[in-house]
Amino acid sequence: MVEEQQQTEEQQTLIPEEQYLTSGVHIGTRQKTADIKPFIYRVRNDGLYIIDIKKTDKKIRDAAKLLAKYDPSRILIVSVRQYGQKPIQEFAKHTGAKAIPGRFTPGTLTNPNAKHFVEPDILVVTDPLVDTQALHEARNVGIPTVGLCDTNNELKYIDLAIPTNNKGRRALALIYWLLTREFLKEKGKIKDYSEFTATVEEFEAEL
Repeated sequence: MVEEQQQTEEQQTLIPEEQYLTSGVHIGTRQKTADIKPFIYRVRNDGLYIIDIKKTDKKIRDAAKLLAKYDPSRILIVSVRQYGQKPIQEFAKHTGAKAIPGRFTPGTLTNPNAKHFVEPDILVVTDPLVDTQALHEARNVGIPTVGLCDTNNELKYIDLAIPTNNKGRRALALIYWLLTREFLKEKGKIKDYSEFTATVEEFEAEL
């Protein structure tokens, strides 16, 4: 009986699976890399690869646990992608992390004389394909990287990948909202999910 109960608890996702689906978290691209293959559930008739949301759910928990080991002020989160800029700013606002929305200035992590120089202990990228400058600089200074990875992403220089649609407005809002909530729970800032009053809509970029 206890075993059954544990299994049920393990199988429960952070939010109803339906919410992942309506936000389009599972919708990948028409390309798949060997790196992301383990996270792919199936391929649709139109050629789009579909991400396994149970694996997305697990990786959000893993990422929150990892990030919670760091001082929030030493976490850097970036997004060149337009739809990721509002969500990362909301994540930063609620957690105390530092966000760089938009263009990432070369030398931000590697040049102590740069105007915007920062020394984070861990980096979060919204899309490894477009956040390449930050990714390479993080590698140069030897800090770990968490990446939101779509089916067309490679995991080079990514230490922990969250498989997700990383281009959709609603998908990015939901992933960052969940990551924020899980992070706060891991940090002991909230004891119960009901204490996190921010809505997914507040994380959504404006059209």
